[in-house]
Amino acid sequence: MAAINKIVHEPARLRILTFLVTSEKEAVSFNELQTKLEFSSGNLSLQLKKLNASEYVAIHKTFKDNKPFTTVSLTPTGGEALNQYVDEMKKLIHSLKKS
Repeated sequence: MAAINKIVHEPARLRILTFLVTSEKEAVSFNELQTKLEFSSGNLSLQLKKLNASEYVAIHKTFKDNKPFTTVSLTPTGGEALNQYVDEMKKLIHSLKKS
């Protein structure tokens, strides 16, 4: 069995990736992520930096009405990492059921 991806496995990052993969939008605003997932801005920023460093999300910064506006999108690498993580969890559960 492959090692569990610790970047994806961390609960806050798993919630972010799951939210992004299930979103109908290509990119989600920082504020929407913060509100829907009930994170503090500091915690969300920290988790997004880690996901961005792993190339699992792309962060886009622009201005909207003269105010900073940040959006986040799932990258193909991030989608694949999440799929692999889910597959590993299924294998783990299946192997434990056999025991």
